[in-house]
Amino acid sequence: MNVLTSKTAVGCRLANACFKRSFYLYSPEPFHPLSDRVPEYKSAEEAVQVIQSDSRVYIHGAAATPVKLIEAMTEHGKKAKLRNVEIMHIHTEGPGTYNQPEYKGIFRSNSLFLGANARKAVNEGRADTIPIFLCEIPHLFRRRIIDIDVALVTVAPPDKHGFCSLGTSVDCTRSAIQNARYIIAMVNDHMPRTFGDGVIHESHIDAMVQNSEPLHELKRGALSEEEKKIGKLIADNLVVDGATLQMGIGAIPDAVLSQLGHHKNLGVHSEMFSDGVVELVEKGVITNSEKSILTGRLVSSFSVGTKILYNFLNNNPSVEMRDVEFTNNVAIICQNPRMTAINSCIEVDLTGQVCADSIGERLYSGFGGQIDFIRGAAVGLDGEGKAIIAMPSATRRGESKIVPILKSGSGVVTTRAHVHYIVTEYGIAYLFGKSLRQRAYALINISHPNHREWLEKEAFNRLKCMPSP
Repeated sequence: MNVLTSKTAVGCRLANACFKRSFYLYSPEPFHPLSDRVPEYKSAEEAVQVIQSDSRVYIHGAAATPVKLIEAMTEHGKKAKLRNVEIMHIHTEGPGTYNQPEYKGIFRSNSLFLGANARKAVNEGRADTIPIFLCEIPHLFRRRIIDIDVALVTVAPPDKHGFCSLGTSVDCTRSAIQNARYIIAMVNDHMPRTFGDGVIHESHIDAMVQNSEPLHELKRGALSEEEKKIGKLIADNLVVDGATLQMGIGAIPDAVLSQLGHHKNLGVHSEMFSDGVVELVEKGVITNSEKSILTGRLVSSFSVGTKILYNFLNNNPSVEMRDVEFTNNVAIICQNPRMTAINSCIEVDLTGQVCADSIGERLYSGFGGQIDFIRGAAVGLDGEGKAIIAMPSATRRGESKIVPILKSGSGVVTTRAHVHYIVTEYGIAYLFGKSLRQRAYALINISHPNHREWLEKEAFNRLKCMPSP
């Protein structure tokens, strides 16, 4: 059976199991209730029976990863002897069972952003990944470039009006379920109810599975001395009062947030955030009062952290969890005042090319929203935006992260034309408007002292002239 015929057959089977959806186009309003339609409550094992060979299944990610549904799906795949089920997702938490070697031929993952549970399978050729800007993932679904047969999501329980919430992860999931032929929702009373684009009425859900288990948590680790220095450099020199912040999750963002306790009237417009933001809201440092877009509200598309974060999110009207097509839209980002984007990377070459998604030929993550926000900050309408890439000067093994040439096979996420600020524990290099030899000079000055002589020699070999200010 060819692919087209196979996919058509799947669509026909699913069409018999569900109705024609009426919310394919994006709109900021919640999904309206459908009269005389209610979801069927089923066990996880019963619900996933709709998945057939050659289906395409979308899985909710990050803290909202529906592990119980995934376990039922993979078991069903084995028992029913399914073949060629494509699994689409951004990064998911949990074991990612469908990526294990024993499921080869049954499931094949296709990541829109690689998480830890998908890296091995992708780098061994048992799974796929699509290079794409996070802001453009919804285009795949809304423009019907990729159709979804079944969506597996986690929602907060319906309220008295029948509305559920996608909770911690709206991101590209809203667009995926608008496109999906059949929606299976795991109803988890631990999922916080959030405001914004993550609202879906239960009448649009085909099958509901009751479950009660704590969400996936990401606890903060201890910061290294290098990370603390980077955080202080950025906080003291690049973040000003009234700035709007974007930062990811991890050591560098945590290090910056830990140093912002004396700032005033900061705002957040980000693709994601974690516990460190909650502390600054509670201290009155983050007020969102000077933002141009959704003034007074913290804006994000997904969030992952600990129970502290999830309790903060629950029924909190000061937080808007929005579709990533909105949060990561450069035309929207650039309107916020003093937009400050803080991202990290794997390595930077002496001309300013930034590798953030791979280690040589080994794929590690994805494009994510780095370029979305680097560009949004750089073209800020007030001319005061700051596009920042931060990293320790060396790896844990002592290898320089500032290199003459990127490793063979490395991907460039942020180009040398996009890059503005590079920060290590040794200082800040401002590259915008600088020639290649000026860039090399600035980057060598913030590299680890053990590598500066080597980098200077390699810079001369590459540029045929000495690095110079």
